[in-house]
Amino acid sequence: MGLAERRKALGYSQEKFAHALGVDRTTVGRWERRETQPAPEQRPGIARVLGMGLSELDALLTPPQADRPESAASPMNPPHGPGEIDDMIRREFLRLLAVTGALTALEADTADAIAESADRGSVDDFHSMNGHLWQVYQLARSKRSVSAVVQDQLVALNDALKSSPSRYTDSLCTAASDLFQLAGELAFDENRYMDAAAAYTLAASASTQARSFDLWACALVRQSYVDLYAHRFAEAADTLEVARRVAARGDSSLSTRYWVASVQAEAFANLGNLDACERALDEAQEVAHLPTPAHNAGWLRFDGSRLSEERGARYVQLGRLDLAEDALKRALGSGALKSGMSFRRRGVVLADLAAIGAKRRDAEQVVTYGSEALRLARQSGSGYVARRLQTLRADLGTLGQDRRVAELDAEIGVLCTT
Repeated sequence: MGLAERRKALGYSQEKFAHALGVDRTTVGRWERRETQPAPEQRPGIARVLGMGLSELDALLTPPQADRPESAASPMNPPHGPGEIDDMIRREFLRLLAVTGALTALEADTADAIAESADRGSVDDFHSMNGHLWQVYQLARSKRSVSAVVQDQLVALNDALKSSPSRYTDSLCTAASDLFQLAGELAFDENRYMDAAAAYTLAASASTQARSFDLWACALVRQSYVDLYAHRFAEAADTLEVARRVAARGDSSLSTRYWVASVQAEAFANLGNLDACERALDEAQEVAHLPTPAHNAGWLRFDGSRLSEERGARYVQLGRLDLAEDALKRALGSGALKSGMSFRRRGVVLADLAAIGAKRRDAEQVVTYGSEALRLARQSGSGYVARRLQTLRADLGTLGQDRRVAELDAEIGVLCTT
């Protein structure tokens, strides 16, 4: 039974089902045709309306293998176009990892050594280009604008893996893990969670092959975010514990283990564990004692500069609104946020302050901060800020009787469905 059949069996038309979920009817149509998947934050509501658990809903939304021909569009085999990670490249890359593992066990002969000297420059070029793409991604107001260049780099790297001599396979696997983490970030920012999960899984596999522990731990951290946004907090905490153990074997001069701790704090906050959350935040704060630079501004960018706003967000999740508001207002007044260099960061802080207003039943605070966060989400095209605003909607409750709050709620709904 598919989503449409379950909906009909319960007596819902598409219009009534969409109204119960607060989405547009066309959105339901796309889910039922498997053109798109519901976002993680929408799934608890869908499961509730359909009278099933989240695991049952996941099974309902995942078609049997026999019903998923390779030529069909689906979340794991999306239609080609700007911003899509090519499924063929993912499958080919998995095969190349297996071949690469065999090649590394073979002894290179003299002819290989000569070829390697000629190819070394191209290997370095991949690392340089990846670093450049991370910088472009970080500065781009619309992350989607980077997608086409990243996909071109994936194709080029695939070709290099096919023809590379064995001695440089570790270096190419490192470059591949780096690039697949960036591809996953692009997919995650566009709410394509299954694509993001696939990219992060490939990144973890490639960094394992290269024995690059910091890169490996970062791939696991990014993988945990998929579970966090699917409200699978215990699973995210499990993944992060593995990431912590991997990071402990990495470079102690890098900030990897402190980034792991900061994300563990988010998982613990969602699990309602205040003590574990504060211990993780305090551990993350130790990044301030590292020599600079403690990160590479690419796949690892954690420097602790956002810990004030992250601490505020964690206190919001734990219901400690007094502590949360103080931390978030300090973050909002910091130089990095006041300069306007990161619309995404500022938008998230504003959305969290609006959420505090909603929990306090303060319509003025909701409208003041929520409207500004909405403006930044539109201007930047950030799916991350949009998701935080979607979470805000669930807290509005009776505040929706206020005309200004109702208008904000409707505008966020339009943003999230488009």
